[in-house]
Amino acid sequence: MANPNFGSFNRAGTITDQAAFDVGLRAHMMRVYNYMASGLALSGIVAYGLFASAELASLFFKLEGGSVVGLNTLGWVAIFAPLGLLLLVSFRAQSMSVGAVQAVYWAVTALMGVSLSLLLFRYTGASVARTFFVTAAAFGALSLYGYTTKRDLSAFGKFLFMGVIGLILASLVNMIWPSGTMSFIISAAGVLIFSGLIAYDTQKIKGQYAEAWGTDTAEKVAIFGALSLYLDFVNLFQFLMMFLGQRR
Repeated sequence: MANPNFGSFNRAGTITDQAAFDVGLRAHMMRVYNYMASGLALSGIVAYGLFASAELASLFFKLEGGSVVGLNTLGWVAIFAPLGLLLLVSFRAQSMSVGAVQAVYWAVTALMGVSLSLLLFRYTGASVARTFFVTAAAFGALSLYGYTTKRDLSAFGKFLFMGVIGLILASLVNMIWPSGTMSFIISAAGVLIFSGLIAYDTQKIKGQYAEAWGTDTAEKVAIFGALSLYLDFVNLFQFLMMFLGQRR
């Protein structure tokens, strides 16, 4: 004899699973944002420490009259080391332990503080703080859109990735043949591209959680998600500084 409550049991079970998923997703996103905020705090501490201490700054930069005029060998290493670590993670993500992924994340965010300290030497503290808060407000709005929108942003991801490649190539050309007009175009394109990436990556993190739900990879997924959003934030901040920053 059929159980008359079988259908009701399925619906109740589905609702329970969905509720558990939603609670887990909110906790996951909070973990992602906490990692990201902690990474930004670490970068800020390193950046301010180098700016405030000429002795520390001289380990990475060539200083004249309190201004940076070049990079030392250690400075070049610190600038390019995050790229090497990111490549390492991209190739060995599956085999790395949670502890190893965390170590790479903190190393990247600390090293990025060396690059960010150059902004403090170049721009006034007030304009850096103002631009940071503008970036934070924009990030919040864009990430909220990426989290709540029902529109599939995956098609934009390929376009935005191509845009990042174009930015890198254009920046390299502009380093060899400097142009004020080209710098302006690169900065404007950078703001648009990384604004889009914030929304796209937020939605992608939701999808990644759905795939990792109930597995032991959720913590690694959270760290990778935080790293993506951290890089989006930092790049948006740097491009906005070119528009809003006031030079010393």
